[in-house]
Amino acid sequence: MFKCAPILASLATVLAVCGVGNVEAAEGKTIAGKFVATPMAEFNKPWAMTFLPDGRLLVTEKKGDLKLHTIGGKTSDISGVPKVAYGGQGGLGDVVLHPDFASNQLVYLSYAEAGEGDKRGAVVARAKLTLNEKGGALSNLEVLWRQSPKVEGKGHYGHRIAFANGYLWITSGERQKFDPAQDMQANLGKVLRLKDDGSVPADNPFAQQGGVTAQIWTLGHRNPLGIAFDAQSRLWVHEMGPSGGDELNLIERGENYGYPLVSNGDHYDGRTIPDHSTSSKYKAPAVSWNPVISPAGFIIYRGSLFPNWKGSGFIGGLSSQALIRISFDGTAAREAERFDMDARIREVEEGPDGAIWLLEDGRSGRLLKLTPTT
Repeated sequence: MFKCAPILASLATVLAVCGVGNVEAAEGKTIAGKFVATPMAEFNKPWAMTFLPDGRLLVTEKKGDLKLHTIGGKTSDISGVPKVAYGGQGGLGDVVLHPDFASNQLVYLSYAEAGEGDKRGAVVARAKLTLNEKGGALSNLEVLWRQSPKVEGKGHYGHRIAFANGYLWITSGERQKFDPAQDMQANLGKVLRLKDDGSVPADNPFAQQGGVTAQIWTLGHRNPLGIAFDAQSRLWVHEMGPSGGDELNLIERGENYGYPLVSNGDHYDGRTIPDHSTSSKYKAPAVSWNPVISPAGFIIYRGSLFPNWKGSGFIGGLSSQALIRISFDGTAAREAERFDMDARIREVEEGPDGAIWLLEDGRSGRLLKLTPTT
């Protein structure tokens, strides 16, 4: 069909050179008879996305670019993005809108920030987004939260963010340092609950202890890379575990999820970790995976375009190159289906019309729109 395709590596380049135009012109692929995955655009190492009220899409790229994408149209740059510490797993991370974005135009970003020497840490900042004919710009950037302490290394930032129940929620990885996940004087390896301005709610479980301890909602996490609330306002978080120990957890106030003291996996260097079943002191996962799926991105579906999937969770799989559907039954959960996507899936989002949107990982990560086959 495309005579020039064999000499080109990128789908976007194929389409442009051969006169087809934008990536959205490509035909969709039917997956397991359940949905059609249609390529809509390409991005350079995308990490997260969120829809604006007008239907356009904000997409973060790890190197530090924030893109404004018009579905079926052009992609432009948002200026004013803070400098990020790019490298390894670090860079520009999550992007979410303030619940009152329509009136205050506030956008929240997470990213890796350089510190003194060779140290780094995740931060969450907010800024006002002004859109214009060239794309848009961020202004009045304000850092609301920082990982403490900053440490050496370029992994396990976590830094997923969400708004729910009137609060700002942040997942913080343990930065591949193990012990900080249990250290109450550090906010590494934790799920955190803050007000929208970064201040600490007085009813947090450890608020009376002050400092970063007051931010903590739960502890004992490794690298939490997905956060979502169900229709009953229950909080679910998945995390990349050690070898053979990826997890989906129901997050409950003040609980300890055990890492690195217990896990259903073992350290990558072969050292064993006691299983969750060996101790009732720590909260066990609702679902664990061995082999691992390398989870990234997470939604709990609320739309009507896929009526049979309403209330299901969807997790992107990196090493598993899959989209994993989770079925919930109250506080219990299980993997219900796994769809082979033949690519590392970095991000999952629900669109305004109920379509499910995915971002592939990597230098030419495609934006995919999933729609029903019938």
